[in-house]
Amino acid sequence: MELNANFDDRAAVHSEQEPWVASPMKGVDRRMLDRIGDEVARATTIVRYAPGSAFSAHTHTGGEEFLVLDGVFQDEHGDFPVGTYVRNPPTTAHTPSAADGATIFVKLWQFDMEDRQQVTIDTTKLTPETVREGVAQIPLFEDARERVRIEIWEANAAVSEAGHDGFEALVIEGSFSEGGETFAANSWLRLPPDAPLSAVADVEGARLWVKTGHLAITPTAPKVGG
Repeated sequence: MELNANFDDRAAVHSEQEPWVASPMKGVDRRMLDRIGDEVARATTIVRYAPGSAFSAHTHTGGEEFLVLDGVFQDEHGDFPVGTYVRNPPTTAHTPSAADGATIFVKLWQFDMEDRQQVTIDTTKLTPETVREGVAQIPLFEDARERVRIEIWEANAAVSEAGHDGFEALVIEGSFSEGGETFAANSWLRLPPDAPLSAVADVEGARLWVKTGHLAITPTAPKVGG
């Protein structure tokens, strides 16, 4: 399956306008944002767990990165409330569930395969640092191939970024405009390395999950069994 799989193109999904699609596990629904692969895939998805639902135990051979958007996500390692950012690197395993329901933004098979750094950050308990006019951030992760953070854009801030080697953002709160489109809560934008960002926050500002640098090398489908 391929969805928004041409990484030389701008891609945008206003997920609140998209239907929920059932996953193989009862009570777990998805809104796919991009995907390359079949049963095992490099994928970016918003996943909703109904109250009491669970996914069977599994190993993340290619790693898993997620941000909790709503409710409390859980596994045998603990509870992850709204605003929690987690990186489960390649070879880690868990049994996810949500006793009271939860929604997460999740990315699969997008790690350096040698990465073994586990990350768990409650972004709601950290104070953003101003990085340039109109923009503050909460750093989440950085290595040689990518930088991940929460960005807070002030009301009406004009935000630009060039030379980013790939830009990707999910709106958590507020909204912004880019390329003639308005991106509200749970909207997703991906720009290729040669497409500078030129955006303007709305009158209430915006809070976003942002990743850059990760598209310097064009992504491919996971190599299963190799």
